[in-house]
Amino acid sequence: MIPISRRDLLKFAGITAAGAVFSSNKTVEAAEPPKTQNFNFNGAQIPTLLRADVCVVGGGPSGTAAAVTAARNGASVVLIEQGTVLGGLQTQGLVYPAMPTRIFNSDTPYITDLNKRFAMHGINVSFTEEPQYKNGGDAREYTPELLAFIYDELCADYKVNVLYNATLIGANTAGGKISAAIVHTVEGLSKIEANIFIDATGDAALSRFIGIPSVRGSEYNGRNQKMSFRFEMGGVEEMKVYKFFVKKLKDGWCESKPPEFEFAKTTHTENFYYEGIQRGEVTKDDVAYIQAFTILGKPGTMSMNCPEVSPFLYSSTSALDRSKAIQQCRIMIRRLAHFFKKNIPGFKKAYISREASMLGVRESWRIRGKYYMTGEDYFNAQKFPDAVCRSAYPIDIHDEALNLEKPLAKGEFYEIPYRALITNEFSNLLVVGRCISANFAAQASVRIQPTCMSMGEAAGIAAAYGLKNNIAVNNIDWASIPNRSYVSAG
Repeated sequence: MIPISRRDLLKFAGITAAGAVFSSNKTVEAAEPPKTQNFNFNGAQIPTLLRADVCVVGGGPSGTAAAVTAARNGASVVLIEQGTVLGGLQTQGLVYPAMPTRIFNSDTPYITDLNKRFAMHGINVSFTEEPQYKNGGDAREYTPELLAFIYDELCADYKVNVLYNATLIGANTAGGKISAAIVHTVEGLSKIEANIFIDATGDAALSRFIGIPSVRGSEYNGRNQKMSFRFEMGGVEEMKVYKFFVKKLKDGWCESKPPEFEFAKTTHTENFYYEGIQRGEVTKDDVAYIQAFTILGKPGTMSMNCPEVSPFLYSSTSALDRSKAIQQCRIMIRRLAHFFKKNIPGFKKAYISREASMLGVRESWRIRGKYYMTGEDYFNAQKFPDAVCRSAYPIDIHDEALNLEKPLAKGEFYEIPYRALITNEFSNLLVVGRCISANFAAQASVRIQPTCMSMGEAAGIAAAYGLKNNIAVNNIDWASIPNRSYVSAG
């Protein structure tokens, strides 16, 4: 018998028919999404804004880790970020807490350093002091505002040149190498020249611009994973919320209590949400997936891992769909907030204190690199001689029809090979984060924050090592790097 995890309970409780989309008298017909184009900027007179050894595109968990690690190892680094804060979905998307690798001793040195910096500010990033939950074994409490500050602090400490409000629009290439990233800033079009480039865009944007083969969605039906648009509510009396779910609804799903507490729609509480549907306070889609967390360092505030929107209606690889999903989610957020205030003791004086500034995309495009990870690598607990990190996080697909979540045996784990971060086509490109070379099922496991950070760390090490030894990054023998910071079998 396959054991049912807590996240399984949420999903089975959340199975619902697709809801209504926006309706109007006139509709805009969406064309078939075009293939990614990279205009030839090689002959264009575009000024060079910055030059560096390494250019990292995307300041999310993996990109920031790559930039800091490369700089820490002696490289000059430019980190391109289209927003005004580093952290990506961690900070802009309010994806909190970070899901765990579920394997002891999986923290790479970058994560250990990050956790120590949080401790210096008085926040322990693990739910519990028990040692079995340390080092990736439990969800991490990375308070978004503090995390944004610490990322800036790390970049300042290691002299990473962060370029905010810069949007990648293309690249210059020649002879199987990238020579410059083309960005749009307040100054107009500019070039960022570098010797090595790291694609940490999440959507494989740099890779697609230069023609790296890519795939998207499920191999079975083409659908992407569900997207979410998270929000926070302040003014919450956490103990009253806790007592309502545990005492009145008799729900023992959450194993902790305030100040570290969460509630969700589970098989134990689904009637509470269905009654709200019957009263017309919420829709089936509104409560298809409900999960909320307290936030360490922000007493009286809860982070909502909802609402989600159906992949039948909205594709994460469609620009129009992403925009419509945000609009739909804003409507859903208001209904959910009203429902919580009206029906959950402790929410009576609560209010929407923050909305995400980034749509929660779990999966979009992935590259086809030198090694293509599959679900079998997970189920076989596959080990690799060029492993850069390891995880036991399940195949977590937010689509009931495609879900394959099945935990590995206790103590088992799989590894991510360096070859999944590099390509055959370009010798100076590394790819990290949720868009590495992996199929739909494998990506559903590798996409979590600690694993993305460790991949970024590995890319930073490889970039600095390749520069020092004049070796193309797609030709590096990872196992030959001395004193490399990674976790492998043993």
